Amino acid sequence: MSPTNDPTRPLPALPHWQSVPGDLSEAIRRIKPALRARIEASGRTVDEVFAVVEQRVAARVAEIEADRERGEEVWPVVDYADIEAGSVSPEQLDKLRRRGCLVVRGHFAREQALAWDSGIVDYVERNEFFENYAGPGDDFFGSVGSKPEIYPIYWSRAQMEARQSDRMARVQSFLNSLWRHESEGVRWFDPERDAMYPDRIRRRPPGTDSGGLGTHCDPGTLDLWMTQENQRAFRHLFDGSVELYDPWDAAHRTTGPQYPGSTMCSAFRTFQGWTALSDMEHDQGVLHTVPVPEAMAYLMLRPLLADVPEDDMCGVTTNQVFPASTRWHPLLMKALSGIPDVRAGDSVWWHCDMIHSVAPVTDQKGWGNVMYIPAAPWCSRNESYAADVREAFATGSSPGDFPEEHYERAWTGRFGPEDLNDTGRRGLGLEC
Repeated sequence: MSPTNDPTRPLPALPHWQSVPGDLSEAIRRIKPALRARIEASGRTVDEVFAVVEQRVAARVAEIEADRERGEEVWPVVDYADIEAGSVSPEQLDKLRRRGCLVVRGHFAREQALAWDSGIVDYVERNEFFENYAGPGDDFFGSVGSKPEIYPIYWSRAQMEARQSDRMARVQSFLNSLWRHESEGVRWFDPERDAMYPDRIRRRPPGTDSGGLGTHCDPGTLDLWMTQENQRAFRHLFDGSVELYDPWDAAHRTTGPQYPGSTMCSAFRTFQGWTALSDMEHDQGVLHTVPVPEAMAYLMLRPLLADVPEDDMCGVTTNQVFPASTRWHPLLMKALSGIPDVRAGDSVWWHCDMIHSVAPVTDQKGWGNVMYIPAAPWCSRNESYAADVREAFATGSSPGDFPEEHYERAWTGRFGPEDLNDTGRRGLGLEC
C-alpha cells in the first residue's frame, strides 16, 4: 500500500535527545508512539511499512540461500589489480552493492603482509608487551578467551605503513564511491580523502580455543532513533516513503552527536575492514556477516511492532553494541555468512551498518592475524575526531575511542611524525 497523505503536509514532529536521556525507559516509551504516529500520518500503518522492508530483505535472503545451494560464494571477491585499473565489472559492482561486503584479493603482496606480521611481533616483544600486559581494557572482546587475542597496539610501523599506503587509499576511495555522498546541496564527505582511524590488531595463535563474538552491528545505539540527525538519516523509514530508503545514502550520517560508550566509534565509516596478516581458512573462527545492507531498515522498524515491550528496543541500549538475535530478527539470521578462505595480504570489508559476528573456534588451525583498518572518509565528524588522533599519535597514547591503556607511550620503534607521507598527514588533518 502506498502513502495517501499530502506530501506537502508536515508530519508530526519527533521528540529528540541530543545527549543520553536521564531515564532511558521513559525516553523509549516516548519515542516509540511518536514514531508510530509519524508513520501513520502518512496513511500507512507500522505493520504495512514493516512488511515492505521485510519483503525487500526476504528477497535478498532468498538470493543468498540460492547462492549457497549452488555452491557459489556469498561474499563478492574482487582482485586489487582490477580496482587499481578501474576494471571492476558491472556485475561485480552490482553484487557488491547488493551484498555490502567484499574481499579484496592481493590488496597487498603476501610477502609484505607476512613481513608486517613479523614486524609487529618484534615491536611488542622488544618493548616487553607480554610482561606488562594487564588484560583486556574493556569487556567487548572478553568473550574471546585467548590471552591476549586483541592487542591494544596502534602505532607500530606495520599498521601505519598500511594505513598511509597508496594501495589502501585506492581501495578506500573505491569503497567510498559506492555511497551517495552529495545531496540536499551538501557534500556529506570527501570520497577521495580518508581520515586515519587507528584501531587495534588481532593475533590468534594455532591451537586457540576462542569464544568468538555474537551477532551485532556498530553504527550506534539508542541515538539512532533519538537524535535529530539520525531521525533525518532514517527519514524514509518514518515518513511513509520507505521504498526510497537507501542504505548507501550518507545524508545526515556524518553530522550530529553520538551517545558515548565503551563500544562507540566516533568516526563515520563507510566500511569496516581488516587486512589479513596470515592465511585463514573459512571454518577457523572467521568473520561472518548478514550481507544485506537493507537489513538496517528491518532493525530500526522492528521495535515498533506490537510484540515488543513498550520500553524495549529489541535489546538495544546505551554503552553496549547493537544486538541482533534470532528472537527478534530470525529472517536476518538465516543469511549469516562467513568469509571465504583468505591469504595474507587480502583485505575484508563490510558496510558500516552490517550485522556481523566472529565464529567460535576450537583448536584453531593456523594463525588468525589481522589489523583493523576501515574506510572513514573525511567529513565533519571525522575531522573532529582527527584532533584526538593527532594527540594520541604524537604521544603514543591509545586513541579516544579505546580504553586508556597507553602501552606505547615509552616504546622504542614507534612510527613517528618524520615517517608520515602525504596521505598520512592528510589522514591526520595535518594537511588539506
